[in-house]
Amino acid sequence: MTPNAASASSGPSRRSFLASTAVATAAVAGGMPLLAACGGSDSESREGTTSGKAADKLLPTFAASTVANPDLPSKNGSASGYTGKVDLAALETSVPKKLGTGASFKIMSPFWGSPPKAGCAYYTALDAAAGTKITWQNQDGNTYGEKLGAVLASSSIPDMVVVPGWELVGKIANAVTAKFMDLGPYLAGDKVKKYPNLAAIPSDAWRMGIFGGALRGIPMPAATASFIVPYYRKDIFEKKGWSVPKSPDEFLSWAKEATSAKAKVWACGDMNWTAWSIFGVRGSGTVGWNIGDDGKLTYRVEQPEYLEALEWTRKLFDAGVVHPDDKARTGDQGQRFTAGQILAFNNDMSTWYGKTAEQAASNPDFVIEGMDIFGADGGDPTLWAAQPAGIWSMIRKGASKTTIENALAAADFAAAPYGTKERMLVDYGVEGTHYTVKDGVPVKNDLGNSEVINAWVMLAAPAAYYAHPDFPDIARKQVEWQQRMGAFMKKTSTFGMNIVEPTRYANLSSQFEQLEIDYVRGNRKLSDVQAAISTWKSSGGDKLRDWYKELIDKNGSGN
Repeated sequence: MTPNAASASSGPSRRSFLASTAVATAAVAGGMPLLAACGGSDSESREGTTSGKAADKLLPTFAASTVANPDLPSKNGSASGYTGKVDLAALETSVPKKLGTGASFKIMSPFWGSPPKAGCAYYTALDAAAGTKITWQNQDGNTYGEKLGAVLASSSIPDMVVVPGWELVGKIANAVTAKFMDLGPYLAGDKVKKYPNLAAIPSDAWRMGIFGGALRGIPMPAATASFIVPYYRKDIFEKKGWSVPKSPDEFLSWAKEATSAKAKVWACGDMNWTAWSIFGVRGSGTVGWNIGDDGKLTYRVEQPEYLEALEWTRKLFDAGVVHPDDKARTGDQGQRFTAGQILAFNNDMSTWYGKTAEQAASNPDFVIEGMDIFGADGGDPTLWAAQPAGIWSMIRKGASKTTIENALAAADFAAAPYGTKERMLVDYGVEGTHYTVKDGVPVKNDLGNSEVINAWVMLAAPAAYYAHPDFPDIARKQVEWQQRMGAFMKKTSTFGMNIVEPTRYANLSSQFEQLEIDYVRGNRKLSDVQAAISTWKSSGGDKLRDWYKELIDKNGSGN
């Protein structure tokens, strides 16, 4: 179940897209039994790898949940989907006995929005149901890396810490093995049976939780067919009689027709994230590496399509079809979209439901739809699979057995599957306090929308699904879109690998995001981008390539 909460949209930055995706329920598909991780400052291995049977020995025994079979099973790496109304009177119990002992412990987690107060009705109800007593140390998700780095460098680390994959750079990456404990003695093999909801997390996601040769991270699974969605105002398209573009040229042609600065309507926001998909550019970080058909290992910025994607995005800016505030990177794209000031923009999958729920009462004619991603020539696209997990909750080394057991109890409760009382409580809170039931559908009130947001959902998650009892058709559209796009999905050579690069390369690619932003807006030249690629190669990129090649040669490719 997904809460009835409006999803905040954000500007086109890698971190903000990942952040907003993180607070939505996610799913998992196939993986690869190969992991590499950077060690810490203690005696544990650095930059080691754990693969094949060695990794399998570290994993919890998988036991799928049998609660509520989905109406739309996972296909082509999609999430599964539930499109019917949930029978609230028939919700099952996935945690029949409280696993927590009531001992207090602290959790630090990223948070987007205004955190509820300690002791609020939502936190109190969850603690009572799970047998826990949690002190939440919620930190601003947009600056979480700064706080995380400072905390991990200190001698005072909270009992449980949520670690997003996009923050695993530099010293933070090295600190993971040094600062967080091996959960194997509590979860490996059949030991996980004590925590059935954790046992139902797919093994591919668990493999991503191996750091420094040990199982340290409780994963939030992710659908491998997770792509940024190019959204458009279907209601306005139909009113104007526009056809949905099916090629880069058609998009530009439509954008010019749709834009009227006099009427304060522009075709789109910054579409660079969609451009990456259209032109088949791999993601940043470790997933950006791949061995091509020619046998050569290259990084994303070396792909010819990298420059092609940037050039197409720049054409949109040059043509004046991008909203001026998007060019200036101010304000909220999502608000411009719902106001009809832009007619297309890109964001993560959660926006489909979030904007629908947000506009349902005030703007009943509003219809948001996702364009199918087309290829550079108007044909089929080449899309790159996401990793099976990218956010983990971890327990600090030195934590007492009581703390460990209570932290695992909280994670097990948070990972409850759809169709259970526990999932209902995590996603909606308490009936009468946080939501009411109208026509068999739970609907959050103001207190629910302010308290029941991105806290417990960060600790763990079930195998991914979409289910919106108030807007079941959105769940169907989300899953079917992922299934259609997943048919064009490929895996990179680093797929399924949890890789933390050597610290000396931590900032090697850091200049590209700002350079991309500046280039598409006409503030930098193509030669500047080409020079940055050359500098990247000479200042460490070629050596990093050798490092990756050795890793892949030794352990096998993810594709």
